[in-house]
Amino acid sequence: MDLKEIQNLIKFVSNSGVAEVKLEMDDVKITIRTTLEGNSQEITYVQQAPVAQALPQAPAAPVIASAPVIAAAPVDENAKYITIKSPIIGTFYRKPSPDKAVFVEVGSTIGKGDVLCVIEAMKLFNEIESEVSGKIVKILVDDMSPVEFDQPLFLVDPS
Repeated sequence: MDLKEIQNLIKFVSNSGVAEVKLEMDDVKITIRTTLEGNSQEITYVQQAPVAQALPQAPAAPVIASAPVIAAAPVDENAKYITIKSPIIGTFYRKPSPDKAVFVEVGSTIGKGDVLCVIEAMKLFNEIESEVSGKIVKILVDDMSPVEFDQPLFLVDPS
C-alpha cells in the first residue's frame, strides 16, 4: 500500500463520519481514528511491517504518524486561529496559472469549499479547498515552494 492509497483512505474515512477504521493486510497494519471537536478534525494513522515477518537484511516499512489535518495552532498568539495543512506532498501554487490572480490573500474571507491554492503532485494539479469558514490571517508558504504532507499552509481566523 503506497502513500497515495493511504491518503485516499484517510480522506474517505474523514468524510464518512466513522470514528475508527482498522485495516490489516499482509505487510501493513493501519488504524485511522477521527475525532471531531468543534471545528477541528484529528486523523492519526500508523503503517508498519509485522514483527514476526521482518527479516534482518530487509528494510522495515516506515512508521508514519500524521498530525491533525486541521487543528488549532500551538503558538500562544496564534492559539485562536485554525491551521490549514497540506493533505499531500508536492509544489505549492497560490495561482491557478501564471497569468491568473492568486486564489486568496491575507485578509480574504473564505467559506467552506473555497479553493485556497493548488498543489502539484506527479504532474497533477490538486485544488486544495477550505474545510472551514473565516478570514485568512497568514500565508505560511511561499509561492512555487515544495510542501510536505501535513505542513501548515494557512492560518484562518474562524470568527
